[in-house]
Amino acid sequence: MAFDTITNDYGLIGKVAIVSGAGGPIGQGLEEGVTNGRATAILLARAGAKVCVVGRTLELAQHTVDIIKKEGGEAFAHVADVTQEANCRGAVEITMQRYGRLDCLDNNVGRSAPGDVTEMSLEEWRNMFALNVDSMMLMCKYAIPAMIASGGGTIVNIGSLRSIRPLHSTVYSVTKGAVIALTSTLAVDHGPQGIRANCIILGPVFTPNINRNLTPERRQLRAAASLMKREGTGWDTGQLARFLLSDQSKFMTGQSICLDGGASMVGPSR
Repeated sequence: MAFDTITNDYGLIGKVAIVSGAGGPIGQGLEEGVTNGRATAILLARAGAKVCVVGRTLELAQHTVDIIKKEGGEAFAHVADVTQEANCRGAVEITMQRYGRLDCLDNNVGRSAPGDVTEMSLEEWRNMFALNVDSMMLMCKYAIPAMIASGGGTIVNIGSLRSIRPLHSTVYSVTKGAVIALTSTLAVDHGPQGIRANCIILGPVFTPNINRNLTPERRQLRAAASLMKREGTGWDTGQLARFLLSDQSKFMTGQSICLDGGASMVGPSR
């Protein structure tokens, strides 16, 4: 059989996915200038999944949907602040109303903040937990029952290399460490119900929503921290997320996988 006639083997045709943080900038190309969430949503749609594109801004989420639909895929935009429980519940409910099932959840939100514990207010500490950890817990809280009703499902949580190699950002390192723990407990608690959960630990991956203010010099340092001497892109994240959400990884659960070009082998440049 010729390679170009091999059928899609992701097992995602007809499946339904929610991707949070799936918006992104308008007017930038889809090469480097794509967010992790947008790339994941596009790649899932290319594999035959129907996607709920969740973002805080309708215009940016809809832009992702427009890209998917232009390629012949199926998706819709949904505005939600995933730090709010009602918004997380609503994202799952509208997806179930529209498609009648839920198979995949990609938790793709988070941000960093500099400073050690002596430099951070309790309010900022709690706000970071709300965005980086609570949002994932809340999405899982409502997605898992819908997945069980659909016959099982898969979850991918986005972590960070800072959780295992801290670097001047205490609360970010702690919250992303919590994401690893959340992932493993989800796998243990819900594996018997047909739910898989895995975590992607991101290293020096460039996405415009997070890294837009990096200087060329800083980006060179990030590239130098990789054994491959380059930054990753949202597409690198999306390819791994699609694998973990698909049947190609159906015997994998509870794992935290570094996507860092080998940076975790040598440590980040300081």
